[in-house]
Amino acid sequence: MDRGLLGRGLPSFAGARPSKPVAVANSTVSTDDVSDVDVMLRVKTGDESAFAYLVQKYRRPMIGFMYRLCHNPSTAEELAQEVFLRVYRSRSSYEPTAKFTTWLYRIATNLAVNYARDTRHERPENTVRLDEPDRETGTTPDLADDSLSAEEQILKRERLAAIRSKVNALPERQRVAVIMHKYQQMDYREIAGVLKLSESATKSLLFRAYETLREQLKEFVSGK
Repeated sequence: MDRGLLGRGLPSFAGARPSKPVAVANSTVSTDDVSDVDVMLRVKTGDESAFAYLVQKYRRPMIGFMYRLCHNPSTAEELAQEVFLRVYRSRSSYEPTAKFTTWLYRIATNLAVNYARDTRHERPENTVRLDEPDRETGTTPDLADDSLSAEEQILKRERLAAIRSKVNALPERQRVAVIMHKYQQMDYREIAGVLKLSESATKSLLFRAYETLREQLKEFVSGK
């Protein structure tokens, strides 16, 4: 298995979408009747169509997650691709001891954290452009809103830039937890599984992170 498999049999890694059925073991199984764990167990047996389905299903969320961690579009796609390569390479040792997404995001988090550590002194502190499209939705929420006054538009841009800056400045685990909770819509239990923490510890971690953000962003919250 090499990087070629990600493009073989798929429309493209950059634009793939999950098809309705998953062809596995000479049969077609509705996605409504099979769990991600079941699909990954089929990947474990060498079923490449099952792997293609998982890539298609989680490509966009994974790129979005990586983008929010590294703030670089091309790097986000490269890291997301590496996540799926690691999933495939780990197929023989895969055991369904947790939700598939927990296992997937654990791989992604470890990769992103290692990347951040390795490149800390090689990249600028802030590479985010306020008019850059969201990697997941394709929209540009930071662009001027005609319904807002010029002053309100400036304040909105400043607020969004400040939020990004303060989230990026959080301690590593808090930053990852906030991104998973706020942007990936993951609940406490899922985040706890990824970070290998108890649910209570995860709640405390997020509480501290949000308290820090609330304090540092209070001038925007208060509107002053």
